[in-house]
Amino acid sequence: MTAPYYPQMPENSLVVLIGPAGAGKTTIANTWPASQVLSLDALRETVSDDAGDQDATGDAVAALHLLLEARMRRRLFTVVDATSVTEAARRPLVAAAKRHNMLPIALLVATPGTVCVDRQGARLANRRVPEEVVIRQRKDMVDSQRRGLKAEGFTEVVYSESLYRLLPFLERLSGARQADLGLDGGDGLGDLNLVARMFGEEIVPLWQWKPGSNVAGGDRVAEIRLGQMYLTLALRTDVDGEGDVGFDVMVPCPHDDECDGYAWVPAYSVTCLFRALNGDLDDDEDIVCTVHGPNTGDDQDDDPDGHADLEEQALEAIRG
Repeated sequence: MTAPYYPQMPENSLVVLIGPAGAGKTTIANTWPASQVLSLDALRETVSDDAGDQDATGDAVAALHLLLEARMRRRLFTVVDATSVTEAARRPLVAAAKRHNMLPIALLVATPGTVCVDRQGARLANRRVPEEVVIRQRKDMVDSQRRGLKAEGFTEVVYSESLYRLLPFLERLSGARQADLGLDGGDGLGDLNLVARMFGEEIVPLWQWKPGSNVAGGDRVAEIRLGQMYLTLALRTDVDGEGDVGFDVMVPCPHDDECDGYAWVPAYSVTCLFRALNGDLDDDEDIVCTVHGPNTGDDQDDDPDGHADLEEQALEAIRG
């Protein structure tokens, strides 16, 4: 079995995407952080409020070259997301890289022309490129490849099919999502985003984290309190040992006369909170909240059939 080829893209690289409209260049470009991508469409929108305004292309290209020069001067990894199918379009990009000892890499997105044309139909009217233009762009790309892109000064010529970008893309999105949900150890708005997504925005004003509490085996503890009524919850960050994230709510030990303490029950929605406060969370076999200990649990449905109508009752009950 042939080992996969990982194209070399050092930190001091300028990656120039080359391909017709609809080839999928932006999808590939988006696998890098947005700060590293110079998109002609985005700059066209910046200068005209319309990404499809072809009359704004000249200004957008000028802005792209200005930003590119600044990034090359700082020797920052950069991706140019534009068709770049002609040597005339590529020449100033390669020159900017060479001026600052950066490595220009040509990344060919060789999607079949028929696919590129078909994709235009799904685009907004102001973003559709005429079929004849798409066909000409692909021919220009093929001609450039035939003449030899390295002769233009590109250090490396890479095909999109040889890229292994999915893993780093998902890694970056995962990190951003963890931060967004407040699961990266940081503070700020992300601290309550997971709460809002799990139980609804109306719960957030009632929510209070309890720093230093050890009632959940070291996991983070919070309270939902209104007047004299409250619920205690634990944030579980490794449910089933698989890294899943969720909340448990504290309830009295069910059906066990010898237990005078409490148990933890998964809380997948505000309905679970309502039943926990009402004392019947584990009494209804149809509800998907079962008793378990810290960092354990079973696969459950988020919204069991027949209980969606309890959401409003749940909010009212928690408010007291």
